[in-house]
Amino acid sequence: MLLAVMATFTLSSSVLTNWKIHYLTAGGNFYEKLHPATYFTLLAFCLLLMRSRGPIGEINRMFSESKLLLAYLLCWLFLLVQVIVLARPFTVIIDTFLLPILIAMVMWQLSPAQRRPLAWAIHLAILLNVVLGYYEYFSGHRLIPLTLGDIVVMGEWRSAALLGHPLTASGIVGAYVLALVLRPAICPPLLIRLPLIAFCLASLMAFGGRTSLVTVLGVLGLIGAFEAIRLIQGKRTQLPAAILAICVLFAAGAIVFAALDLGIFDKMLLRFSSDKGSALARFATFNLLSHFDWHELILGPNPVRVNALQSQLGLNYGIENFWISAIVQFGLIHTVVLTIGLICFFVELLRRSSAAVWAIVLLIIVIAASSVSFSSKNIQLAQFVILISILLPREQRRIAASPQVRAPVTYRSVPA
Repeated sequence: MLLAVMATFTLSSSVLTNWKIHYLTAGGNFYEKLHPATYFTLLAFCLLLMRSRGPIGEINRMFSESKLLLAYLLCWLFLLVQVIVLARPFTVIIDTFLLPILIAMVMWQLSPAQRRPLAWAIHLAILLNVVLGYYEYFSGHRLIPLTLGDIVVMGEWRSAALLGHPLTASGIVGAYVLALVLRPAICPPLLIRLPLIAFCLASLMAFGGRTSLVTVLGVLGLIGAFEAIRLIQGKRTQLPAAILAICVLFAAGAIVFAALDLGIFDKMLLRFSSDKGSALARFATFNLLSHFDWHELILGPNPVRVNALQSQLGLNYGIENFWISAIVQFGLIHTVVLTIGLICFFVELLRRSSAAVWAIVLLIIVIAASSVSFSSKNIQLAQFVILISILLPREQRRIAASPQVRAPVTYRSVPA
C-alpha cells in the first residue's frame, strides 16, 4: 500500500505518457492500460485475503462490516456488463471506479501503526507536488509536458507538478488544506501546522484551480465565522492562542497585499475576468445533450457521433461535468445506477471517517459538477479516498467500564 500511495500521487497519466507508457494514448499492450497503483492495490488486497481466516472468511468479514459496499459493487458490475456488451474499453471503469473501493477496503483493515508510514508518505508526496508547483509557476518551465491523451497542451501557465493536470493538483491540495484545518491531530504542533496550511493554500494560486480555491476559501470563511460567533457567545480561549491568531491574521494580510502589489498572482486573478472560453465550454456541455434523442440518452449514444459533436462544439478536452459525461458515455439508466452506487460508497466512507470529511465531500461534489473529474479515465477519486481513509479516520473511543462493587449485606442493613 505504501507503493500504491506513492504511485497515486506521483505517477500521473502525463508522467506515464512522458515515459512512453501507453496509458491514455493509442497502442501498447493491455497491461499498460492500467495504472501502477491498481496493480499494487490488487497485490495488497490479495495478500490481505490470505490471512488467518482465508479468502472466504476475510471477504465475508469485510462485507458484513460494510454492507453498502455490496450495493456499490453490484452497480459497478452492471456498468461492466454494459461496457463489455457494447465492446467499449473497460479499463476506464477499473481505474476510475474499482480502484477507490479496493483502496478503502484495504485501508480499513490496517491498524493505526500500519497507517502511520502511509500518512507520512501522503505528506511527503503532496509537499513535493506543492514545491514543484511553485517551481513551475515562477520559472515558467514545466517538468512534465501537459498532455490530454495524444494532445500536448501548449501555452498553459498553470502548474501541474507530478499530478498531471492543474485542476487535479488544485483539488488534491485543497482537500489536504481542509484536512489540516479541520483535524489538527494530523499535525499537532501549531508552529508547524499554520505555516504548512499557508504554504499549501497559496499554492492553489500557482495551480490555477478556481473552483478548488473558491470552495476552500468559502469553507474556511464559514469556519472562521462560526468560531467568531462562538467567541462572541462566551467561548473561552487561551490568551497565547488569541495573541498568535491576531499576529497570524495581520501577517497574512500584509503578505497578501505585498503579493498583489508585486503582481505575483496576476495570472490567477485574470482567470476570473478572462477564462479563455472556460465558461463557454461549460455552457456547450449542457447544450450537448440537446443533440441526442431519448433512445440515445437512455441507452448511451454512439461514441463516434459523440466525438464528432464534441469537436463541433469545442469540447475536445472533455465534458466538464461528471453526470452529463456519464449520460453521454453510458446512458441515463447506467448513470442513475452508478450515482446510487457512489452514494452508497460515500455513506460508508462518511461512517468510517471523522466529521471533517464533510468538507472534502463537498469539495468532491463541486469538482465533479464543474470539471471533467471522474468522467474520464483517471485516479482522482482514488486520491481523495486515500486522503480521507488515512488522514481522517474515525477516532475510536474506548471507555473502560468500571466494575460495579456491591456493598456487602449484613444483618445491620436489613430492614426490620
